[in-house]
Amino acid sequence: MDTSASRVDPKLLELLVCPLTKGRLTYDAEARELISEKARLAYPIRDGIPIMLISEAREIKD
Repeated sequence: MDTSASRVDPKLLELLVCPLTKGRLTYDAEARELISEKARLAYPIRDGIPIMLISEAREIKD
């Protein structure tokens, strides 16, 4: 797997917020997701591009 394609620019991560709550996101490198704790959603990162659509997010269950 090409790791450069799956990596996200750290500066971009600093700018991104959850589209639902406008809160901070946490980067989960292993799962390749951006996590919104407040919204309980995980946004996927595909080919190094964060998919910031609520409809594409995975719901985080307890």
